Amino acid sequence: MMNETMNLIMVGRVKRRRRFVIVTSVLAIISFALCCTMLMLGNTIYPVQDVVGVLLGEDVKGASFAVGTIRFPRMVAGIFAGFAFGVAGTVFQTMLRNPLANPNVIGITAGSSAAAVFCIIVLHASNLVVSIASVVGGLATVVIIFLLSKGTSFSIGRLILVGIGIQAMLDAVISYLLLIGQEHDIPTAMRWLSGSLNGSKMETLYPLIITVLICAPIIIILGRQLDMLELGEQAATSLGIHTDKTRLILVISSVLMIALATATTGPIAFVAFLSGPIAKRLVGVGFSTIIPAGLVGIILVLGADLIGQFAFTARYPVGVITGILGAPYLIYLLIRMNRKGDL
Repeated sequence: MMNETMNLIMVGRVKRRRRFVIVTSVLAIISFALCCTMLMLGNTIYPVQDVVGVLLGEDVKGASFAVGTIRFPRMVAGIFAGFAFGVAGTVFQTMLRNPLANPNVIGITAGSSAAAVFCIIVLHASNLVVSIASVVGGLATVVIIFLLSKGTSFSIGRLILVGIGIQAMLDAVISYLLLIGQEHDIPTAMRWLSGSLNGSKMETLYPLIITVLICAPIIIILGRQLDMLELGEQAATSLGIHTDKTRLILVISSVLMIALATATTGPIAFVAFLSGPIAKRLVGVGFSTIIPAGLVGIILVLGADLIGQFAFTARYPVGVITGILGAPYLIYLLIRMNRKGDL
């Protein structure tokens, strides 16, 4: 009897591992295909050999500027911002055991946005200053949310409610800044707020790239502990997890990625919100969804950017398309949670 039970457990684990590998591989292939599409498509469609030549450093007439200077940085921005949003979003949702507990809903991206808009509208600052202010604003917002929601003990529901309140307040601040802003500053601020890959340059992407390359492996290594935190404070502690230390490392790493991604591309709507649930549904239970969620984030950003560029007569920023995709899911989630009594 014991052997049969062990065999069933092992068979189930093998199936779950196979599913994880297949899903992750398919997501990686789709991400690669979207990268290739972004490099080839534009006002002029370049063949694969020209694109490869440019990437290898060759001087290809016409393609060198379009692919090397415009399309390649745009693609890199989409890859790292999408991965950052996807990973950070699923960390917050898993750690706080609530699909609403993502950086878009609890005010973290709003903090980055308010700081950036203040620099654009009031200070007329450079792009570098706007990026730094965005990072500082995101980190400061996290500190404020955690301090206000701390109380006598840590409460997930209190944190989400405080975060939603902070977001509403910061959205009001952003609206006021746009109202008093000078006419020539408004388009810049609105373009930044919509979330866009337009105008991406390699020299401005290095902080985001370095942050993701440092923070993402830390989160992946802590993936097992993150899954245990989803079981609850007492269960995680009984399994030998230093919950406060683990939570602190995960929060700092995730917020740094979110803040740098927001500073680079603006707050691309709903990517952090959608990536984790989609990845979890595709992968199933038993394995960490951190890497699949990051890949889903890449697919959402690159796919939405291609749709915004080529699916309509006018061109739309990536954030507009992801907002259209994410809003119905948010409504569905709220209705489902209300029926289950989670709200």
